[in-house]
Amino acid sequence: MDQVKIGFAPTRRNLFSADAAIDYANLTREKMKELSVEYVDILDINDDGLLYDDAGVEKIAAKFKAAEVDGLFLANVNFGTEYACARLAKKLEVPVLLWGPKDETPAADGSRLRDTQCGLFAIGKVLRRFKVPFTYMKNCDIDTPEFERGLQDFIKVCNVVKTFKATRILQVGPRPFDFWTVICNEGELLERYNISLSPVPIQEVVQEINRSKTEEYDKVQTTIDYFKQHTEVQITEEELEMVAALKVALQNLCERYGCNSGVIQCWTALQDEIGILPYASLSLLQEEGIPFVCETDVHGAISELLVEAASLGEHRAIFADVNCRHPENENGELLQHLGVFAYSTAETKPILPPRHFVFDYPGSVAFRAIKDEYTLCRFDGDNGEYSLLMGTGQGIDGPYNQGTYLYLEFENLNRLEFKLVYGPYIHHVAAVRKNVVPILYEACKYIGVQPDFYDPIEEDVQAYLRGE
Repeated sequence: MDQVKIGFAPTRRNLFSADAAIDYANLTREKMKELSVEYVDILDINDDGLLYDDAGVEKIAAKFKAAEVDGLFLANVNFGTEYACARLAKKLEVPVLLWGPKDETPAADGSRLRDTQCGLFAIGKVLRRFKVPFTYMKNCDIDTPEFERGLQDFIKVCNVVKTFKATRILQVGPRPFDFWTVICNEGELLERYNISLSPVPIQEVVQEINRSKTEEYDKVQTTIDYFKQHTEVQITEEELEMVAALKVALQNLCERYGCNSGVIQCWTALQDEIGILPYASLSLLQEEGIPFVCETDVHGAISELLVEAASLGEHRAIFADVNCRHPENENGELLQHLGVFAYSTAETKPILPPRHFVFDYPGSVAFRAIKDEYTLCRFDGDNGEYSLLMGTGQGIDGPYNQGTYLYLEFENLNRLEFKLVYGPYIHHVAAVRKNVVPILYEACKYIGVQPDFYDPIEEDVQAYLRGE
């Protein structure tokens, strides 16, 4: 995943001490370097290296656009110039972080050098006037946990927005006829969110498989070796070669069409052509950072991209059906069926079984996922309205199941069940082993998607974002 790049624009107002503003801007620079934040600076814009007038706005905007920054950090290091901040943010159209350090204790004569908090109120109001969405980090000192967490969370938010806006999905085949739940509006996704599909027929995948076997067999062999090293292989050498060749072919097609993810008509036309199911191939693509999901579920691929981006790629995702209730735990639920789980999520050693538990073909993979806290999310919509369902669940024990599977316990399973039935969601979800709900929630304001919850946790999420 590419490094997130932040444009750093500390701001001051002439009524207050320029020297104090410069000092605090430099302290902020030092802290960002300490936290390994990649940022573009404005020290070359004027003698102060600060934002405070229209001339600076134009120069800074040009520099940040040329550098292709993913976010804007407005550090209010005295009162700040609210109109300059708003004009700069409006020109860039990237996520905006607004923060200022706490004011120091007044001097003996009662005077103060900065009046920072008051300026934050002014900047927030003018950003609203300009209709610029922004993220506010509480008025706190630089050397506090709140500052470090707030800045790092903002970088994750930028990564979600960056990923969402750059999404192009390889679509292998049309949706299966019976699966009306995965209908999507391709034109609307493009017009509203700049999300595009690159459709290819299954026959093109077959051609790429054949080409890979002859012209890139080293890649196929490397994939075969990976499966043998990390998996209990119970299929024939010929079947394993096809599983590996399908993985290489799909990866090549993603690169050829500039896609960061994919969806596939996983049955039954594919089996007529190559004799295997794609699930093991897709699990390995998941592991290598290319979310690839079944049943041509375009909204599902978007869901997985978002939840992985929210963790900055720290964890790979699972993609599964919310399948059936736990036989003993009233709030327990099985995630299985599709079972496209990245290999690093496995708690038990993966198996390539001779046959799938539903389809009489090889090519599936089987293991139980790691029991941990998971964030679940589902991007979906209908009738022109889109939202992002999110929440958490805790891994628990449950009966053995075939394929890849995981049991999760929810605070109240009924709430999730009713959300999935009433919609606009379906029973396919992406999940990652980290609580990234606040990141997804904050990112929604920048991507134009309505945040939604299956548990009543919005106030808790907002409290986290306030640094509480």
